[in-house]
Amino acid sequence: MSEDRTDDGTADWPTTLRGVTESIVATLGPNDRWNQAALGLHAPDDAGDPVTAVTWGKTRTRGNFERQGAGVIQFTTDPREFVDAALDVTETDDPVRDGAAAWVEVDARRIESGTEGDTEWVRWALTPTSSTIRERLVPTINRGFYAVVDATVAASRLDVPTYDTAALLDRLAYFAETVERCGGPAEREAFARVDDLTDWRARRNESF
Repeated sequence: MSEDRTDDGTADWPTTLRGVTESIVATLGPNDRWNQAALGLHAPDDAGDPVTAVTWGKTRTRGNFERQGAGVIQFTTDPREFVDAALDVTETDDPVRDGAAAWVEVDARRIESGTEGDTEWVRWALTPTSSTIRERLVPTINRGFYAVVDATVAASRLDVPTYDTAALLDRLAYFAETVERCGGPAEREAFARVDDLTDWRARRNESF
């Protein structure tokens, strides 16, 4: 395990970010518990610009960012932890989950806000202050893992008016098939959690 912190209180990200990288963010709530939620990290086009993230609606993450101005970004290798963070209310005593391969403490600064439809969004600049790498993995491609991640995105949009529910349900069916064919036990267990938390299969059957 290695830790990185510079003399000026900043740190590097523990991995190279490209496009939108899905992560889990832990933010400290008013009950002194850490709320775990999914958060997409937007890599900047210019190296000198900060990594940013957008919160949608009046979420716990947004409220905790506003109160604390900080959080802990985790890069997890466990799809089950990702599903719980993305689709369930998950609170923990400690910020870092067991499946985190690396994490980084960040300062969060509000830089922009607006609305899309009836939903308010806020864009945050994230500045690392300390990063820790628990394990370095040999890169492998497991389509089941990525299907779980995409499924949580689709499932989280099921009741958002600006998205087509039927199209989202069809996407979930495709991701379910991909997990069954290409995923391992952890991915199948994670997708079973998607089923339990959203009941999307019943909703899709009702639409036929």
